[in-house]
Amino acid sequence: MKPEDTLTYGDIMEIPSLLEDFSLRARALKKLALKSGEREVYLVGRGSSGNATLFAKYIWETYAGVITNFIHPHSIFEARIPLHFKGHAVWAFSQSGKSKDITACLKKLMDWGAKGVAVTNEADAGANPLARLADTHILLSNSKEVPVAATKSFILQLWAVLWTAQIWSGSFREKDFRGTVLAIRKFLGSGFDPRKTAFWPKLKKAGVIGFVGRGPFNAVADDSALKFREMAKAHALGYSAAEFLHGPVGAYTSKDFVFLLSPSRKLPEDMEKVRLALAERGTPYHVLAPEQAAFPFNCLLADIQIKLTALHLSLAKGLNPDNPKGLKKVTQTF
Repeated sequence: MKPEDTLTYGDIMEIPSLLEDFSLRARALKKLALKSGEREVYLVGRGSSGNATLFAKYIWETYAGVITNFIHPHSIFEARIPLHFKGHAVWAFSQSGKSKDITACLKKLMDWGAKGVAVTNEADAGANPLARLADTHILLSNSKEVPVAATKSFILQLWAVLWTAQIWSGSFREKDFRGTVLAIRKFLGSGFDPRKTAFWPKLKKAGVIGFVGRGPFNAVADDSALKFREMAKAHALGYSAAEFLHGPVGAYTSKDFVFLLSPSRKLPEDMEKVRLALAERGTPYHVLAPEQAAFPFNCLLADIQIKLTALHLSLAKGLNPDNPKGLKKVTQTF
């Protein structure tokens, strides 16, 4: 199977047009993007959607002055005393809107007085219980995502987060949004093939693949590892730079491989410490620092490049990246 023959590849190639479409609808976020009077929100999500909430925390706290708090459903379901959520906004991220635990968690929080925001990629309200429950619904696109691994929906979640920061506080320049779409379209048109890179031979035979990022790139690192696990059956893990240096680096050897996700070619101090630690251990690594867009928008370019790499690695192993064995598009854990 060629990459071009997969549904995953088609979804990735669709990303620029979907980002443009969302941008045209972004003004609606003024009414949809709820937050509490104290400039605070709560976030809940699983899998890729959970990784998107981590991106939201970094972006909203850094650029919009909005405190973000993570909800862990277990503590909500097991709470012995009702928690005070009156007047607080809870954002629930779910690609399909069908995750039963996320929906049940949001319902309980709304019963305790919270206002709910659903962020989904499902336009059909009849098939989207999360959107029906929430006070407002932020629709990512009208383009369904069929493959198990989330590619375009994850990018759209990051895009929605960036646009929300823009609506709340004018954090960015609108030309950054336009320029990012153009940069992604140009990159996808360049025919990027990871098999032609210098790192491919070492990546292909790596026992463990690590992804290390800081700030918003930490969220991309976590989701990159998830996609390598899902699509390519690779033992892959994502870390923040600080977390990696606090122990995990000790397990990496010359038989492994690490991607360093950086906002610029000049590595931040903590990322440089990671690089030196890997070099000392003889662990192969590759610095990925897209310069085609400004930080933090270049997180999207890094994410796309990594997911194309996961797609190629999956096919090189003779796997089906669209439908990995034992996995489903909607994972029910409740």
